[in-house]
Amino acid sequence: MAAWRSLRLLTIRNLKVRYSTSLLGYLWSVLDPLLMSLIYWFIFTKLMHRSLGEDPYIVFLLCAMLPWMWFNGAVSDSTVAFRRDAKLVRSVALPRWIWVARFVCAKGIEYLLSLPVLALFAILSPGTQVNWMLLLYPLGILLMGVLILGVGLIIAPLAVFFRDFERATRIVLRVLFYASPIIYGASDLPAAAAPIAWINPLSGIFALFRAGFFPDQMNWTLVLTSAAISFAVLGLGILVFSRSVGRVLKEL
Repeated sequence: MAAWRSLRLLTIRNLKVRYSTSLLGYLWSVLDPLLMSLIYWFIFTKLMHRSLGEDPYIVFLLCAMLPWMWFNGAVSDSTVAFRRDAKLVRSVALPRWIWVARFVCAKGIEYLLSLPVLALFAILSPGTQVNWMLLLYPLGILLMGVLILGVGLIIAPLAVFFRDFERATRIVLRVLFYASPIIYGASDLPAAAAPIAWINPLSGIFALFRAGFFPDQMNWTLVLTSAAISFAVLGLGILVFSRSVGRVLKEL
């Protein structure tokens, strides 16, 4: 119980530090993904002939863009999970995984706070339809949390040993954005590129987030594959973290 209480306090601390000196506060959690979605919506619906995704396209984009910002932000912050508060990490007797999990939770809360934006566009966009698979949304949130925590547990110690790892992670995330079904759906990929969707656990997770509005995006086999990969990444993360945390404390 003490560990979970500490995780809650560190998560709240992260959010307070992020927003205490911010004029826009909560709006920052939605402004970035909203602007990116609007830019892609304008390009693919007003400037180009779009053959990707489904209509309403802005809802299609937001269903994946919002959770992507959770993934991108938490993984990026994991690279400084130990170095940002090195003195506290060394001196406070807490389970070390908490220093990674705090980012997963903080960014996850920001994601939940951004969902009203998705709901607003879903209500205002003509042609939006809701079906029973919207009930699968919590499953998508669970799998996303599992995946991010696993990736964070791998990245956090490596970023202590290799100082260039933070920049490398940002580059990989930039590439992963376009390699993930965000501005397109997994079903839009040509046959030659289909393996990209199957090895990318975000594909099935985004399918879960979209299924409540776009039932044709649901692919149960892809979702099960993504779930298996996500839990495998978490298992690998726990193994890597447990074996390296001692060396991390010496490096700090």
